[in-house]
Amino acid sequence: MTEMNPTSPAPTSPAPKAKPRPRPQVMRLTEAAAERIVQLTKRADSEIVGLRVGVKNGGCAGQSYTVEYAHDVRPTDEVVEDKGVKILVDPKAVLFLLGTEMDYRTDKLQAQFIFNNPNQVGACGCGESVQLKPAEAEG
Repeated sequence: MTEMNPTSPAPTSPAPKAKPRPRPQVMRLTEAAAERIVQLTKRADSEIVGLRVGVKNGGCAGQSYTVEYAHDVRPTDEVVEDKGVKILVDPKAVLFLLGTEMDYRTDKLQAQFIFNNPNQVGACGCGESVQLKPAEAEG
């Protein structure tokens, strides 16, 4: 029979806390996009806090970007502040927009916001819809 010797446990040091990784900014804006958003917010009929950006199903390639005035910040919005303007990203669109640069371009025939999105895997010929994949999580 083995005799048990009561001993105090060796002091343990607390495990070092891992520093939380900074959250990546979902989107960034070009100067042209920021300037256009400032113009739009000044011209709006009612007070807006920024633009709400999202992704909806539809179009010949399967999805399309949405841009609309945001009159309030919803609790689930991903808020992006860049170059003095505010973009509110629909929570269902965050993984599809992660790493996207929003630009604004004008040419002889049209003026529009352009999304330079690393998650875009295809687009239709007319440019109205896109095919997106969710961003892959970093390991």
